[in-house]
Amino acid sequence: MAGFPAGQEKSRNGADAAPPAVVPALGVYVHVPFCATTCDFCAFYQTVPKADAVPRYLAAIRDEMALVPRAGRRVDTAFWGGGTPGLLRAGELEQLGRAMVDFCGGAPAEWSVELAPATVTAERLAVLRALGVTRISLGVQSFNETLLDALGRQHTPKQVYRAYDLIRAAGFPSVNLDLMFALPNQDEAQWRADLAEVVRLAPDHLSTYCLTFEEDTALWVKLSQGKVKLDPEKEAAFYLRTWEFLEGAGFAQYEVSNFARPGHSCRHNLNTWRMHEWIGFGPSGASQFAGWRASNPPDLTQWHADVAAGRRATADRTALTPELLAADSVIFGLRMNEGVSLPELRGRFPGAPWDPLHELLPRLLLEGLLVDSPAGRIRLTPRGRLLADAVGAEVLEAFSSDPKAAGQ
Repeated sequence: MAGFPAGQEKSRNGADAAPPAVVPALGVYVHVPFCATTCDFCAFYQTVPKADAVPRYLAAIRDEMALVPRAGRRVDTAFWGGGTPGLLRAGELEQLGRAMVDFCGGAPAEWSVELAPATVTAERLAVLRALGVTRISLGVQSFNETLLDALGRQHTPKQVYRAYDLIRAAGFPSVNLDLMFALPNQDEAQWRADLAEVVRLAPDHLSTYCLTFEEDTALWVKLSQGKVKLDPEKEAAFYLRTWEFLEGAGFAQYEVSNFARPGHSCRHNLNTWRMHEWIGFGPSGASQFAGWRASNPPDLTQWHADVAAGRRATADRTALTPELLAADSVIFGLRMNEGVSLPELRGRFPGAPWDPLHELLPRLLLEGLLVDSPAGRIRLTPRGRLLADAVGAEVLEAFSSDPKAAGQ
């Protein structure tokens, strides 16, 4: 109403009305499960498209979206991952985008799409830009052809440069490049070269991931056979080199593996790490919505059967208890450079068992893994970020050790 600050109104008797409750952010994730081949390191669900697989998938996505009551809520962010979303033809990308925009009630403010370099074409990019996509994430991994071959990637450095130029020419507001380090036989000089090259290209955002060995991947088999080996000291050196180099190049680290120019942090990921709500569509799509965390089956045939029967998000179904949300808010929040405000989280999740965490914190502070502030905000130190997974495991154990949390 005119004359009053945003969020305030006058009631009929002239008293100040309470400001409206803050509606938590809502995201949408769409899993496009199709890939031409499987990279050696990839553990995400994917399948080679055959016959009418893509048209059936597109029809089922729209049917699945019709199963979700959004109750008029605005969708703030969207993210398409895979698989390889760029494996869809331009017209198929448009069909998928129209279905999602209809579900969201308009294009989300931030809309990210993952693309593999070999799939980037001017025609596909034009469709995505017209739909309202604001952010492209390009899976580069490395500029070194030998290292790309070792990962089983199906693109060349030449295709990376061509794809990047096309994306920039299409005018997307934000562009992310993914890189990986601690690759088989990769030395520090090769990683420094990759970092220098990515800084030369000047993207808006960078994700730098340490290679992990997931079960049921080709790299896991090579690890079990002794063909490749883990080297924690080498990984730590790569992490530190990355943080130092990118800070000097003007990229602000805002999460263990993510760096951005001002205004280009990925809002979709931030909302996820802050334990807001998201709805996942497609096979293996995970959701945290309406009081539950669950996922679709990582199987295209079973997902089709579920959608046809009016079912979705039935696997790993877990109630979003205060204990679960509080623990994950701390674990994922600590991975962010801003850390977490414990008073704020206690206000969000008053029913969670906070005492065991507060008993743990002095030791983590003494060991130099955390720093705190008088306002109750805790953050990981650089050493703590190197051990973020171990710290997260201790936080989870602290929440689980409380008798009330364990249901005793």
